[in-house]
Amino acid sequence: MNKGLHEECGVFGIYSRETTDVASLSYMALYALQHRGQESCGIVVNDRGIFSHHKDLGLVPEVFNKHQLEKLGQGNISIGHVRYSTTGNSNRVNAQPLVVRHVKGPLAIAHNGNLVNAHILREKYEMMGGIFQSTNDTEVISYAITEQRLKQGSIENAVEHALSDLKGAYSLVIMSPQKLIAARDPQGFRPLVMGKFSDGSVVFASETCALDSIGAEFVRDIDPGEIVVVDKEGIRSIRTHCGEKSAMCVFEFVYFARPDSIIQGCSVHSARLRAGELLWNEHPVDADVVIGVPDSGLDAALGLSHASGIPYGVGFIKNRYVGRTFIQPSQTQRTNSVKIKLNVVREVVRGKRVILVDDSIVRGTTSARIVNLLREAGAREVHFRVSCPPFTNPCYFGTDIDSKENLIACKYTIPEICRQIGADSLGYLSIEGVKSIAKDAGCEFCVGCFSGEYPIEVPKEMPKDKFESRIV
Repeated sequence: MNKGLHEECGVFGIYSRETTDVASLSYMALYALQHRGQESCGIVVNDRGIFSHHKDLGLVPEVFNKHQLEKLGQGNISIGHVRYSTTGNSNRVNAQPLVVRHVKGPLAIAHNGNLVNAHILREKYEMMGGIFQSTNDTEVISYAITEQRLKQGSIENAVEHALSDLKGAYSLVIMSPQKLIAARDPQGFRPLVMGKFSDGSVVFASETCALDSIGAEFVRDIDPGEIVVVDKEGIRSIRTHCGEKSAMCVFEFVYFARPDSIIQGCSVHSARLRAGELLWNEHPVDADVVIGVPDSGLDAALGLSHASGIPYGVGFIKNRYVGRTFIQPSQTQRTNSVKIKLNVVREVVRGKRVILVDDSIVRGTTSARIVNLLREAGAREVHFRVSCPPFTNPCYFGTDIDSKENLIACKYTIPEICRQIGADSLGYLSIEGVKSIAKDAGCEFCVGCFSGEYPIEVPKEMPKDKFESRIV
């Protein structure tokens, strides 16, 4: 069932005026952000300049229990992170947040995104004597900030100068002994929001669903290029890097974000409903029932149903107890693994013409198996609809979109893909359509993985394992 499509990670930070249980708040927020990263997670707590931290491979409830949270203790600042690796192996050393100790004190950092010039910066610091422990971009960012911290009078000035050297996607939360800092790249590729508690505590998170989970009130989105500093003096904004044309990843609305989140003032749920409506406008077909592939295809299926008047049905039941570590020791079991995660509600599809809605087709193997499940359950016709355009190019900004040789849309035409997956018809949402699903967001979107046109210059070649060595 692994479609080969994942997001880089989710970040969270909290600044409290008083010493309190910030570790538990970070834990609950990371739980809400679990969908953004399921390989590793971590929390750092700052108690009057003393950093306590714990991180490991695994899901949030696997890595943290009551004992671990108690060991982190109380404090007034904390940052947390959930990770899925688009760069860097799935090793504990790559888990975040990253804690750095230098002559001017400790620093902790958590990062969502992907730099396009990380390999250049890393080589620069290695030639200066830098020794890297991990294989991710975040350690490169920490070197850039530390280099500037030795020159600048404050951590915020160091961050401001360091960000001038970073190219690509980064939503950051950074913790020093006295301050919590949030920063977003000038294009705003990845989301980052600010919230508050009634007692004046300030929080930052990748999505508003994390704020909801801890009872914080949404304040606003961090603007592209903005740096926000929180300390005992209050909140202040540094806007040196603001002003460039925004280019949020449109796939945040299609797939990554939770449907109950609000991004750039636009409901993710509403954007997916609109994607389904546009799909119907672009690819109508006679059918008896509309169903979605759980979970990210459900909202778009509902939108298509509303627009078409064709009844919406619950076509699949998802087994929510099968995790990413599900063992498939034999080829037969691997082939049939989709049946473990999804089961068809036969009464909904038997003898019917079905419109099946999903968020994407990457390699096509999972799509073919899902179509086959519907055939086996007695569906008379299966019309496949996709709420984004075909993937024809890699992503350089934190989405784990495969190389071109593994993207089905780079090998076959749409009619050929239709035959490959065994559907009766196939329709993708157009590029113009996907750019308009979040029309209330008030920002431009990056659609480089669909069009090959990126908002900033990208390297001609940047393999996923750009920093890798044989770590066993």
